[in-house]
Amino acid sequence: MIEPAEAEHFHLRMSNESYDAIADPEKYWPTFFPADMSGEDICDHLAGHDKDEDEHEHEHEEGEEEEEYDEHVWLSLKNAEILCTEIESSIAEIDPANSADYKANLDSYISKLDELDGKFQTLVDGASVKTLVFGDRFPFRYFVDDYGLDYYAAFIGCSAESEASFETIAFLADKVKELDCDTVFTLENSNKSIAEAIISTSGKDVKIAELNSLQSVSNDEIKSGVNYISLMEKNYDVLKETLK
Repeated sequence: MIEPAEAEHFHLRMSNESYDAIADPEKYWPTFFPADMSGEDICDHLAGHDKDEDEHEHEHEEGEEEEEYDEHVWLSLKNAEILCTEIESSIAEIDPANSADYKANLDSYISKLDELDGKFQTLVDGASVKTLVFGDRFPFRYFVDDYGLDYYAAFIGCSAESEASFETIAFLADKVKELDCDTVFTLENSNKSIAEAIISTSGKDVKIAELNSLQSVSNDEIKSGVNYISLMEKNYDVLKETLK
């Protein structure tokens, strides 16, 4: 989110590759800037200081539905395979003498990713509930698209908003009732206040479940053995209890 809401942070990519080489056909990311824009120009744009430079374009876009973007590419196991393959390729190029070991490690890791990806797909295929109600930000767009899940959320992506409007709470509470949901989801480290407000407004006996977006893993957790696959397996266990 860049406009009209204030964004919490940005993910930028500098590249000498062509547009076609890095453009996402789903148009979820990235945001492209002309090569002749300076770093200062880009910062001004992201900060919203140039909002009034093209009033006509702003008026044309006003009222159009906001397009949703999601920079959390790692929450897709399919994307994780792509990322790991690129990492292995780069490392092997730097250290060709050990390229066979890197390739063997990659093959082993991708096998684990494939297995978990298959488990998620089997879970969703056999589920009668295929819609998630999120009383929080929603960084799982790539994930739900992978498995054909639907969702409703208080905020999209990395929205800087922290308080949901009354209309948003009422809308999500209505969805809980309409879909007969028994679970409202939050992210790790959430204070759960929005989820609790949704449940209270719905008047239903609904539980709160937590999914991990892998954005705030501590050093202590890593030292204890927590890793990407273990956290995604934990997400699987949470969904297994709710997608029935």
